[in-house]
Amino acid sequence: MHKESIMQPICDRELHEECGVFGVVGVPDAANLTYYGLHSLQHRGQEGCGIVSVSKEGAMRRVRGEGLVTEVFNEAKLSTLTGDMAIGHVRYSTAGGGGTENIQPFLFHHNTGDFALAHNGNIVNADLLRNYLENKGSLFQSTSDSEVFAHLIKKEVRNHNRPRIYSIIEALNMLEGAFAFLVMTANRIYACRDKHGLRPLSIGKLGDGYVVSSETCAFEVVGAEFVRDVEPGEIVTID
Repeated sequence: MHKESIMQPICDRELHEECGVFGVVGVPDAANLTYYGLHSLQHRGQEGCGIVSVSKEGAMRRVRGEGLVTEVFNEAKLSTLTGDMAIGHVRYSTAGGGGTENIQPFLFHHNTGDFALAHNGNIVNADLLRNYLENKGSLFQSTSDSEVFAHLIKKEVRNHNRPRIYSIIEALNMLEGAFAFLVMTANRIYACRDKHGLRPLSIGKLGDGYVVSSETCAFEVVGAEFVRDVEPGEIVTID
């Protein structure tokens, strides 16, 4: 079962080269830091990449494309990604095939608040869950198994007045597989790891803020200090 937890140290686990995720909370020019973080994770995926940032007004903006980090992003594009919070993704196609529509982070607009997500890993029951969600009225924008998680967050809410963390917990407990997720709202990032801890996800401290990454090598690039790994089956809320 997934649960919210207080941060406490655990040891590193084996790394797997299948996509990479990076997030920043509470640091100025978060998108620029995310760019450098993704560049250091480039070996985890060369097919495509993307960044979503949150402005001071709470508006989300996304830039994504096929190719390497240096090919997709330039100074002009990064200048449109303002704010002190962002998440990014480098893609290695493990499920769902290629195409721009499958490049993450995904960005969703909803009347309860926009959110973005980035995912590393595979959901082994994705096809079953996709059919279940489509039968309940979901319309998918991509063929990626990652999008299933976003629809579960919105479809499986038993009480819409509860904090979003409960929706995320319910959704994660329906997934089977090896995965690490970053979910970003206008105010915070949720860092989630599968119950077996098969996909890496680590937390670092940078100034008054935090960074989250698939590999700790990205912390050195942006000047962050390693704090600890996200534990198997844990959700860490960073705001």
